[in-house]
Amino acid sequence: MAKVVLHPDEPVKDALRRFKKLCDREGIVNRSKRVSRYEKPSARRRRQKNERLKTIRKGQKSQR
Repeated sequence: MAKVVLHPDEPVKDALRRFKKLCDREGIVNRSKRVSRYEKPSARRRRQKNERLKTIRKGQKSQR
């Protein structure tokens, strides 16, 4: 659950920007889009496999 505390003398725009960034990091928007429709089990497995491969490639890329 994304939660942002508004600091004293902080503009609301800055707090909203922090909230949006936090939601992006947690993947709230992407998850809600995914859950909004039914996903076939084979499509879900394929998506999860691609996500795993993406994180592996990203880790290998950072080691170079």
